[in-house]
Order: sequence, then structure tokens, then C-alpha cells
Amino acid sequence: MIDTQPGGLWPDEAAEGLSAQRLLTQPGYHPVFFDDDGGREALFAYLVAAGFRLAGASVVILRTTAAIVGVIGVVAIWAMARRFGRGAALAAMAWSAGSLWLICVSRDGMRNVITIAAGALAVWALLGWGDNPSRKRALLAGAAVGAGLWTYQPLKLLPLLVLLWLLWMRRVDSRRYRRVQTTVLWSIAAYVVVAAPMIWTAITDWRTYFGRGASVVVITPGLSSPESLPVHVLRTIGMLVFTGDPNARQDVSALPLLGPILFVLFALGVYRAWQRRTDHSHALLLLGLPVFLLPPLLAREGYSPHFLRALGLAPFIAALVGLGCVELAAACGRASARFNAGTADALRRSAAAALAAVLVLLGIASTSAYVGRPLIERYDAFTFATVALAAAAAGGPGNAVIVDGYSAFDVRFLDADDLPTLVEPGRHVKDPAVYALIVAQSRGDIATATDDATAARASVVARDPQGKPVVFEVVP
Repeated sequence: MIDTQPGGLWPDEAAEGLSAQRLLTQPGYHPVFFDDDGGREALFAYLVAAGFRLAGASVVILRTTAAIVGVIGVVAIWAMARRFGRGAALAAMAWSAGSLWLICVSRDGMRNVITIAAGALAVWALLGWGDNPSRKRALLAGAAVGAGLWTYQPLKLLPLLVLLWLLWMRRVDSRRYRRVQTTVLWSIAAYVVVAAPMIWTAITDWRTYFGRGASVVVITPGLSSPESLPVHVLRTIGMLVFTGDPNARQDVSALPLLGPILFVLFALGVYRAWQRRTDHSHALLLLGLPVFLLPPLLAREGYSPHFLRALGLAPFIAALVGLGCVELAAACGRASARFNAGTADALRRSAAAALAAVLVLLGIASTSAYVGRPLIERYDAFTFATVALAAAAAGGPGNAVIVDGYSAFDVRFLDADDLPTLVEPGRHVKDPAVYALIVAQSRGDIATATDDATAARASVVARDPQGKPVVFEVVP
């Protein structure tokens, strides 16, 4: 089903596929950061390149790579949450496997999905370091935090999380802090070694490395946003239970991240973690919430909430939902204390089974909502029209396709074996007759490139679900 859901191909996905192809075909090309498409960390493209090497370059393999990384993220969340008990780990894993938010992310062929696994593994390594401070665990924690720089923007904040965690530990658990402090330099060394290529990129190509992030933050001069700052903040904070992402690539029907039922479990998890905040592991979960709420709060480009910018929250929300299940089961156990041991045990088992059923049913509902959404809801979000444009233009340089630089990512990836000549919209072609076919998304583009008479002869190749023509072709 991954070949039909979500369908289409967003240009950011195509950019990852193009980079993967270039890694395989261009000798000596091994960057750590791509400077096109707004600048991108290269790790995901290397994974896609491995998939292309094994099974050939295609949209299906591109998105299958993302799906596999998404599954790894679910396993990583389970490993991280085991620190809080078997029940919490299973519940956290069940939520992450059935979360509509994470299902959407893991079906798109973009690097964002790697944030989930990398973030969970970083938290797992930090928890292990805090539990049993040693040189080996410090090295592992530093390396895991450094690896965050290879993934996606939010995990650049992992060092801030570590700093706040250590300061918290220093205040509430000085004995543990002193043990951790003796190995901090080893952690820093591991971080520097793993992050060094990205740090060097940030120093030598800082405009590209920081440009995309800097262009969308609240303080950027001249930043145009469709929402006022108060509305942006309220919608972002409310994304757990009230508001959803209006972007159909990142959500379905603008549903919130959790919704009322899961929010209750999340809130119970926050309560349980707060009650145990003197324990470094629970403190780390609590600190992760404000730290990774910063990216969606500070970035104001487009409508809010922006679920991709919130991906750093995923491991923490998962663990807190898991803790919420444990807290609810414990409350049921306390309430049944007045019964005999057999009855109380049966009530606890019933509560656990009910929670498991709730998580499974919510996962089924999320999957159903994702695969059941109609084409019209996905058409523009995944640029089906551009895919149709690429299909019509295929045939080598003898065909010309009029396409903007961003949408051209789709054409260059999908038509890599028979790439047509790319013509920027608004450009006049001096001798249209040299092309066997001219393809565009509007008659106006053809008229500008050639003349009105040629544009009038253009025929419709593809229409959107409402019948509007989206691709035209003409023989000059």
C-alpha cells in the first residue's frame, strides 16, 4: 500500500531521492550536509542510497526507507521507556506505533522521520549514563547526542537538554551529579568527535547551515506569517489536544497530536513524573517537553501547529503516555485495596487489559484515518500534478518541460533516466521547434515560452480530482 498511500511526490522527498542517486553515481561525492532545498543533513539520504543500491531507485523504495526508520523509532522508544518499567515501555511503544502523527511522518520520504529514533536513542543513552555513571556510558551518551546533528533541526537542542538536566541533577541529587561530573569530559569528547563534521560545516558554511532555521524564527526581520504571534502560540501549545496541523502531509483532517483520551494518559504521566522529579530519569522527561516545544513555538513560517518541527517531543510524549498508563493502573490497584487479594489482582489485570485495548483501538483508528483519506485531500499536499507533469514530459532532452526550480526536484528524480530539458516559467524559448514536445502546468506558461497560437493548440494531459486541467502539452 505504500505505493498508493500517500501517493504523489512532494519535492522535498524528491530532493532526498536525487541526493541518494548522486551519492551512488558521482565519484567522490560524500557530503555531510546538502546545500540545496534549503540545506539538509545527509544521513537520511545515505540510508536511501543503500535502499536504492539494493532495490533500485523509486518512490516506493524512498518511502520504504522512511517506513523502516519509523519502525526503528518505535523500537527505540520501547528501549528508552524500559527504564520506567515493562508496562510503561509496552504502552509507549503501542502509542508510538499507532500514533497518527508518527504514521504520517514515517510514510513520507523525508529526513524528518529519523528524529524519532535518534531522539529516543539519545534519551536512552542519557538515562543509562545517569543510572550508572561510567566512562563507557558517558562516551555513548555524548556520541548519541552528537548524532542528533546528523538528523533534523529539533535535535540540535539536545545539548541544551543535557545542560538543563545536569543543572537539575546538581540541585536535587548532588551525589549522583558528582558521579556524573567525573565523566563529563568523556561525554563532551564523544560529542565533539561525532558532531565534528557538522560543526565544521556550521563554521565554514554558516549561511547555508543556519539559513533555513534563521529564516523562519519569530525574530527574523520581514518574516511574513499568516497568523498573529498570540494565535501561533496558542495553536502550538494546544496541539496536544485541541489543534492539528493543517498541512495534509503531516496530519489528517487537522487532528491533534493526542486528543482527549490520550491527553488524559499523558497528563497522568506528567503527574507521575513530577511526583518523582528528584529521580534524574523522570526529570529528563519533564525537561524534554519545554526544550523541544521551542522549535514549533519559535518558527512562525506557515500555519501552526507544525508537526514536523515538534518531532523532538515524540520520545518524551511516548514515555509520558506510558507512565500515564502505569499511573492509572496503579490508581485502580489502590482503589481495589479494600477487596481481597484475588479480586484486587483481577481488577488490576482488567485495568491493564482495558488500557491495552484503548491503545490498540486508537492505533487502528489512526491507521484507518490515514489510509482512508480521499485523493482530493492528498492531491495538492503531495503534488500529484507535478508527478503527472513529469510523466508527460519524460522522453529525454528532446522534450521541454516548463517547471519552477522547486517543483523540478520531482521531474529530475522521476525522469532521471530520460530527463527532459527544464525551462523556467516566464522564459521565452527562441526556437520552440527544436523540441518534439513542450509540457507545462498552464497554457499561460506555454504562451510565454512560445506564443499564443501555440498555447491555444495545447491539449490537456491531466486533471485534478475536481476536473481542473493541471498539465498541458503541445507539439511546437
